[in-house]
Amino acid sequence: MKEFERKQLLERIERDSATVGADIPDEITVQGEEIELQSFVFEIKRRETIPRGERERVEQAKKNLRRERLQRKQRIEDNEVSYERGEELATAIIGIDRALNALEQLGAANIEQEAQAQETADRKRWMKFLQKALGHEDADSGTGRAGRSY
Repeated sequence: MKEFERKQLLERIERDSATVGADIPDEITVQGEEIELQSFVFEIKRRETIPRGERERVEQAKKNLRRERLQRKQRIEDNEVSYERGEELATAIIGIDRALNALEQLGAANIEQEAQAQETADRKRWMKFLQKALGHEDADSGTGRAGRSY
């Protein structure tokens, strides 16, 4: 591969708009394991929330995809491949980026939802604590100062 061709491929994969209109590969070999990437991403995105067990699986998949992306990019950088193979690697890298973008967007929404749920739970615990500390426990329970006679 000629130097200018290598630089073109590297510029192409680093372009911010590279993933626009790009497809997530149906299948991809990541760390020596064949993964049905497109169906995995769509399966995860289809859910409104990711169960805890699945979250770990998604995080591991993102880590493996990032590692695979870096390895493929290094093969282009080190000029280990022909231009045709470099084109294939660049296309696969852009597909990996597209999958990572989809998975990252999903993660951000879940983090926001979790933070909001945590804040709501914290607020409820704080209100319960204040009610108990001020002697205004749940009026329905009959406990607290309002229900006592002295």
